[in-house]
Amino acid sequence: MLDAKRITSDLENIAKRLGQRAGGAKWRAELEQVVALDADRKKRLQEVEQLKSKRNLASQEIAKAKKEGRDATAILEEMKAVADKVKGLDEGVAGIETQIRDLLLGIPNVPVEEVPAGAGPEQNLEVRRWGTPKTFPFPAKTHDELGEQHGILDFKKAGEVTGARFCFLKGKAARLERALISFMIDKHVAVGYEEIAPPFLVNRQTLIGTGQLPKFEEDVFHIEKFDWFLIPTAEVPVTNYHREEILPEKDLPRKYVAYTPCFRSEAGSYGKDTKGLKRQHQFSKVELVKFATPATSAAEHDALTADAEKILQALELPYRVMLLCTGDMGGGSQKTYDLEVWSSAQKSWMEISSCSNFGDYQARRANIRYRAEADGKPAFAHTLNGSGLAVGRTLLAIMENYQKEDGTFDVPSTLAEYL
Repeated sequence: MLDAKRITSDLENIAKRLGQRAGGAKWRAELEQVVALDADRKKRLQEVEQLKSKRNLASQEIAKAKKEGRDATAILEEMKAVADKVKGLDEGVAGIETQIRDLLLGIPNVPVEEVPAGAGPEQNLEVRRWGTPKTFPFPAKTHDELGEQHGILDFKKAGEVTGARFCFLKGKAARLERALISFMIDKHVAVGYEEIAPPFLVNRQTLIGTGQLPKFEEDVFHIEKFDWFLIPTAEVPVTNYHREEILPEKDLPRKYVAYTPCFRSEAGSYGKDTKGLKRQHQFSKVELVKFATPATSAAEHDALTADAEKILQALELPYRVMLLCTGDMGGGSQKTYDLEVWSSAQKSWMEISSCSNFGDYQARRANIRYRAEADGKPAFAHTLNGSGLAVGRTLLAIMENYQKEDGTFDVPSTLAEYL
């Protein structure tokens, strides 16, 4: 979440940048509420300090009166009234601080200056491309058609067992998914990421820490009996691994890689392409998470994005890198690159990784800090994450881009040792 002090001191600039996000002018009204509440809070705190000073002087007067044998009843009564007023003001301050926090939990992050202003995907900026999109001299099949032909993707049975937008991966598809997970993790571990296997269920505070709650509760699956949630991404438990901690600056950046299944209700996906493996309620993903200092987070963001790109390069899958505009970025991000892989069957680009720098937005929510070597003072860390990669969409891309005219498909040679 944002810092209330920063909002108070830089209201106009923050309101301008947030006005370019989805929600537009709504954010100025909420920012102004924060400023007004903070001013009220400071006023009450000042009054509390004045009353406490008055109480301290009265205490001295009471002690003096008792020493001199004078009646201090009137002063005691006055002090009781002061104590009651202080208590009321303290309760009022606590209530205002709760209101401020509730507002801050719903306000999105401020995009950095290099993020282009825009309302949606059309205003995203292409940064670079790698590889040449494949074309076929025959009618290309989609991955679900190929999966049905070979009996390795079964959406019908999954629908009977659970419901729509689930899939059984069978035989070689299941083996290919397992190979991709191991391949991705091994590649990332080789360049310094520590493998971590997190829980797939988390509590409410954990989702608040990474920004999914309270605003996006409809997008996650909730187990009411325990007030637990199925994770929408490994970012959630892995980022919260260091919740309420102070990390030594010398240990940063911390780099983790994790495989998990991900569970999403996709509440806002009505009308989007939900055919095949592209948008499932359950899917596999290898996630990269970093903790960095403010001075290094921009460079670490570029490095994380490059690490995700290397997986696509190793698999020889053509892709492009898109810098998302203000209106298409996730609420917690201050800058996001999307990697979009080419689908030869669908003749279109498809997001396969989203790499974001959150600045101190998540760290403030989860109280993740580092101790600076220069002055020994704790400061909020910066958190970053990105898919390295979405496994189902990678499998989809391989099937469609490596297919042959007879309906069979090859796999990248780099996966040979895993198959």
